[in-house]
Amino acid sequence: MPLPSTWRFFLLAAFLTAWVPQAVPAWASSADADSLQARNIVFIMGDDHATGVYGAYGNDLIRTPNLDRLAAQGMRFDRAYVNSPVCTPSRQSIITGKLPHATGVTLLRTPLAEEQVTIADHLKQYGYRTGAIGKMHFNSGLHHGFDVRIDRQDHRAYLERHSSQAPPDGMATRPPWRPFRDPARVWLNADVRPSSRYEEVSLGTYLADQARSFLRDNGDDPFCLWVSFYEPHSPFNFPIEYAGRYSPEDMPLPPVGPEDKRWIPAEFKDLSEADMRGIVASYYTSVEYMDANVGRVLDTLDRLGLDENTLVVYVGDHGYLLGHHGRFEKHMMWEEAVRAPLVMKAPGLAPGTSDALVEFVDLVPTILDVLNVPPLPGVQGRSLEPLLNGTTTEHRTSVFSEFLADNKAMIRTERWKYIFTTGQHDLAQGYATGFGPSGIDHRLYDLSADPHEMNDLADDSQYSGVVAALQLKMLERFLDTDPRADALPEQLSLEQALVWFCEPPERAMRD
Repeated sequence: MPLPSTWRFFLLAAFLTAWVPQAVPAWASSADADSLQARNIVFIMGDDHATGVYGAYGNDLIRTPNLDRLAAQGMRFDRAYVNSPVCTPSRQSIITGKLPHATGVTLLRTPLAEEQVTIADHLKQYGYRTGAIGKMHFNSGLHHGFDVRIDRQDHRAYLERHSSQAPPDGMATRPPWRPFRDPARVWLNADVRPSSRYEEVSLGTYLADQARSFLRDNGDDPFCLWVSFYEPHSPFNFPIEYAGRYSPEDMPLPPVGPEDKRWIPAEFKDLSEADMRGIVASYYTSVEYMDANVGRVLDTLDRLGLDENTLVVYVGDHGYLLGHHGRFEKHMMWEEAVRAPLVMKAPGLAPGTSDALVEFVDLVPTILDVLNVPPLPGVQGRSLEPLLNGTTTEHRTSVFSEFLADNKAMIRTERWKYIFTTGQHDLAQGYATGFGPSGIDHRLYDLSADPHEMNDLADDSQYSGVVAALQLKMLERFLDTDPRADALPEQLSLEQALVWFCEPPERAMRD
């Protein structure tokens, strides 16, 4: 049927939403509460860090004492969702406070346009010193408001000036990372091999030391420090000293459901169980190494007395599938890929946890509220300050994520998750299944009864009302946030409208 006119669309959406049990939105204002106050922001990011491999989130095998300390001192968000399960779109969404389709960055190699205003651009107007240390994925030489920009090329120059000790005789080290050219077991480090460097001169250590130098050099002024580590992204790097810390035999492997087999990328189909456990052991080891570097930054912040007036935020840029649904990647809408760690510590913030549904697009407005800096115009997130202040325990009734490389989007409410994809390509970025394009695909999961997302209900007629309500909710989110919304062709059906919005804006511009 044609897409209803605007007023009829919203009436229909309101009616069908009754099919979807969810919490009433809490719009409590923090104006009457004692606002949190901080002068500085230290934002720390892990790359591909899954919520399930973090001690404070309930994993007893992983050793993350520094991240656990941060969680114990601040607020841990148990249901924080990324707005895209892939590095570049997620990172540029976080740093601008806009959804990926609004930044124009929905594909891995798209550069962030110069006219897109980041939190660093904004804070510089208010006298902040700004530094970005590590992986930013700007995909250009632009600094986007950061006075200091240090990354891998600086580490390479550092290594040219500093000799490093060779590995012990007979130690097998990890080969060069060549994804999709070598077998998956090699580039995913199934043999649990360390790098050829000791901790002292490794990249993560270098980035942590550069962050510490920034704190020492800029602590007298308000500052915004972004620290983004490359761990634990494949090949799950860790130094020589960390070899053997986790035994593959001890590593968990989640079950794979019957619905998963059609969608497993061909790249992973030859992995043995031993390979899979070795990959997980490498990932755990890389997380432990990253935790040590997070500790170096936190310790310096404390030693300089800057913790007393600094907001510290830790996130993973998205989650990661460690054998879940038969995969070792992100790029999907399973919980393990789109739910990521989010921990905040601030002066005056009482330690605790929140199970509110929140999105990473909410981080920029939250940071600016806590810093008492005027809002950044055009942001599409909602400040989490009422949750931090304890004036509410609820935030969103639904969360949204998109992976437009596969023309895919997700809406998740308290109970339901709906995933839509046009299926016009076999899976992108090297993860093709070999079965070819699926065509338009709808999935519905009852997360209350099926938390591991093994039973797709989309084709069951008794849930057609739920599917329709969530489709409308997804379309409403696109209409509210996508700069292309005014160009949506008339007389499209609801499904056709979703197909239109799930086309990456970068591709549309090329065409």
